[in-house]
Amino acid sequence: MIKFIKDLKFILLNSNNKARAGIIETEHSKFETPVFMPVGTQGAVKAIEHRELLDLDTKIILGNTYHLYLRPGIDLIRRFGGLHKFISWNQSILTDSGGYQIFSLSDLNKISKDGVHFKSHIDGSKHFFTPENVIDIQRYLGSDIMMVLDECVPYPAIYDYARKSQELTTEWAIKCKNQFLRTSNIYSHSQAIFGIVQGSVYSDLRKRSAYELIEIGFDGYAIGGLSVGEPKNLMYEMTSICTEILPDDKPRYLMGVGTPEDILEGIELGIDMFDCVIPTRNGRNAMLFTKKGTLSIKNSIFKDDESPIDIDCNCYTCKTFSRAYIRHLFTVKEILAYQLATIHNLYFYHWLTRKARQEIISNSFKEWKNNIINQIKTKITNKGE
Repeated sequence: MIKFIKDLKFILLNSNNKARAGIIETEHSKFETPVFMPVGTQGAVKAIEHRELLDLDTKIILGNTYHLYLRPGIDLIRRFGGLHKFISWNQSILTDSGGYQIFSLSDLNKISKDGVHFKSHIDGSKHFFTPENVIDIQRYLGSDIMMVLDECVPYPAIYDYARKSQELTTEWAIKCKNQFLRTSNIYSHSQAIFGIVQGSVYSDLRKRSAYELIEIGFDGYAIGGLSVGEPKNLMYEMTSICTEILPDDKPRYLMGVGTPEDILEGIELGIDMFDCVIPTRNGRNAMLFTKKGTLSIKNSIFKDDESPIDIDCNCYTCKTFSRAYIRHLFTVKEILAYQLATIHNLYFYHWLTRKARQEIISNSFKEWKNNIINQIKTKITNKGE
């Protein structure tokens, strides 16, 4: 069954209990779900080239409104014809609204119903984000999927603060949607808009947020404010509460999540889209993911290990280089180490979500997930393992 969501198409092909396999199509690319989206905060995924992302068959990356607004600035990006042309990326782009960065990076912010005043983490200059101008900025960026402005509540948060924040997020979502409808695409392609469910770890607030966003009506729905320090069981519980409510015919996006285990648990709960800096950041810190577990490539046991990072992996790194060589690169601080590690970790994350999709279509996801989780949680400490 094909559902047309304005100019964004979502096809739900199969459900295996709550786990879902589908297809999302923008005017820049068509990609299968579940999908992992590499994080390109400032217009680039760290330590990896665009051509390598394409070699990994990456169909969508993230950009961040806060960072791109500050540097290089919206005027320059608009002069180039939008973010796709500025960064020479012809696949899909999702832009976060910058709300999380405002509250996590800014030295000073002041929140009101109209928006948030903040100081740049770069030079201390003062700025004001409103729900309306965040949509305008993302129009100038030209992302395929834009996010509403929301307040990301830290953990722990008392109930009254979480309630007021959730109410504010809904008010902002209404303003974002209205501004989205008042404005039009600046460039030759269409744009979609996603709402963001908030409510911290309080089930009633999460339910209220989800129902209110559905009433407003969005092209897809994200779940925000998780993976911010709360226990895993609460993250999964809040995710499950949301996916029980969110529409079956709209994409669901769990923001900022996470570890391979978190992604598999999220898929089982009905999530379609994921993003996280873990595969790239961990890669730059010599932590590598494999089907048999994680390994710290700097470990001295690997100094003469002739085997690849993962013997069953077909990425460029594993097909070409040994653990011993990659360890050497990290030891001498060669930039190539970060690049090869990033290629491998992103390949693993893409493999994980694509394999999960195959199992969903085969109606065997849960059994496979339980088996693979036990493997990927293992720490590899032996050569050739």
